[in-house]
Amino acid sequence: MIDVIRLLPDSLANQIAAGEVVQRPASVVKELLENAIDAQATHIQLIVKDSGKTLIQVVDDGTGMSETDARMSFERHATSKIKEQEDLFKIMTMGFRGEALASIAAVAQIELKTRRNVDNLGIQIRIEASELKSNEKIACPKGTSIAVKNLFFNVPARRNFLKSNPIEMKHILDEFQRVALAFPEVSFSLFHNETEIYNLPKGKLAQRIINIFGKNYREWLIPCQEEIPLVKVKGYIGKPEAAKKTRGEQFFFVNNRYIKHGYLHHAIMTAFQEVLPKDGFPFYVIFLEIEPQHIDINVHPTKTEIKFDDEKSVYAIVNASVRKALGSHHMGLDFESKSFDFKIEDIASEKYNSFTFTPKTNFEPSQENNYTGYQKTPRERSNLNNWETIFSGLQNKTVSSFEKESNHLFQEETPQNISKNEPESIEGKTFQLHQRYIVTQVKAGLMIIDQHLAHQRILYDKYLNLLQNHGNGRVSQQLLFPVKIEFSPADFALLAEVETEIRNLGFVFDILDNSILLKGSPSGMPHEQEKEVLENFLEQLKNSTSELKNHSHEKIARLMASRSAMRYGTRLSIQEIQTLLAQLFSSSNPNYSPNGDPTMVVMDMLQIGQWFFSE
Repeated sequence: MIDVIRLLPDSLANQIAAGEVVQRPASVVKELLENAIDAQATHIQLIVKDSGKTLIQVVDDGTGMSETDARMSFERHATSKIKEQEDLFKIMTMGFRGEALASIAAVAQIELKTRRNVDNLGIQIRIEASELKSNEKIACPKGTSIAVKNLFFNVPARRNFLKSNPIEMKHILDEFQRVALAFPEVSFSLFHNETEIYNLPKGKLAQRIINIFGKNYREWLIPCQEEIPLVKVKGYIGKPEAAKKTRGEQFFFVNNRYIKHGYLHHAIMTAFQEVLPKDGFPFYVIFLEIEPQHIDINVHPTKTEIKFDDEKSVYAIVNASVRKALGSHHMGLDFESKSFDFKIEDIASEKYNSFTFTPKTNFEPSQENNYTGYQKTPRERSNLNNWETIFSGLQNKTVSSFEKESNHLFQEETPQNISKNEPESIEGKTFQLHQRYIVTQVKAGLMIIDQHLAHQRILYDKYLNLLQNHGNGRVSQQLLFPVKIEFSPADFALLAEVETEIRNLGFVFDILDNSILLKGSPSGMPHEQEKEVLENFLEQLKNSTSELKNHSHEKIARLMASRSAMRYGTRLSIQEIQTLLAQLFSSSNPNYSPNGDPTMVVMDMLQIGQWFFSE
């Protein structure tokens, strides 16, 4: 019987390895940017075409490579970063495995130009599917330029699994932002289809954050810094005004390497719990400096997961440093000794065998989302001695503000084509429960309606109709004073993708440089919420994994309805309740919200009676 086990050809082995290292264009961007950083570049340019599907090119002014090194860089497990086993425990470079270029070359066409400062001529190498096509001397600038063309050209199945251009570009922007944040001392630029998206000069971290995420962050950043022998913490957190509904703008770096770490994220979330609503996610850019022998980064192909020798102590110092930063900026945290489960000095001198988090017992859900615009109302903390004074500027929102807001909710629509399932009469038999639910008597018994989900259904039908009819029949309410809304370059690029749909919904605006001048909004949208609705809509769209081109009308209508619907905590008059119920029961599907959640529950008299009688 013949032997059946044999060694794979290098080209096939590289292609298999590429499946783990190169998952999408953003994977290539990450590897090439990190190589440029390791080459001590001071300026890095990223050029992308068709969201990386046609071209990904990185040009740097780093040290460059010799002819031998340039050729060796495409061999598997060839690296200049480590030489022996002990080097694995003191890694400070971004890359070290020697797999990236070999894996990329297996599934793309590559052109490399590189020159060292001591050389008169540089080297140009062309590789296609791991096969060397040319190797020649040329005149070129100092540094390295590497162009990756037609990614997955020889693996059609992998190329077919790539998402739409906006989705793939979002992932590229994510990787670019992470590297740019980690190295503010390096200047970066990004071009997509010959349009400049980012031009980031070298500078300090705070300025880099502002250049990436927008000018608003100039007023929102709080410095965060603490140090113990084990670890040094530094960076910035955002004030509550910078919080988002998604986790998009949260960055952890260990020795300048971006990581994902749910445990440390929890440390920051618990520090923020007193000043953010339950569904808010804080902004933070946190750097941890720790000796390489105390961590293990070789646990994941993308090196975004990491293990700490003393994870609980790192958790404690991160939590303490964020709480201290919030307290120093009067965000409502009491820094008397009794408020801490630990002291910073203690972290430096002892190991933490356990960490205990005690949830609050006096939290009332109905009070959770009583906020309007960007002003977030913090939840109570039992050991705050002077919270009234600290929060005096944040708690001026009263019930009257909700009454004022609710007056704008139902300006346009009038009941028509009411379903036969609608209650015959609700006046005198209907009331609002905790400003969250509408309770009404029906023939069968009792109906409880979620006002937020009901309003979502109404708005979804309205927005979907406008989108499907290309905005015909839309009514916009003009703003008394136009509002300028600033966007990050990434968000502005996304806005351009859905500009037509946003205009069809009823938004009226002029396009400016990375900003818009908003002049009108869809009729019925509460005043002063237009900016928040647009920003939250883009944030949710940015973090969506589905295709924009598929069912885009339904998707956009669903996202906009969820962001525009009345909030829990909105007080409604009887007339507004009547209008809401009439519109709900004349909608396309009154029983469910656009996301499939039930809008109402009906309890018949038999069910109610069973609560009181055993038989």
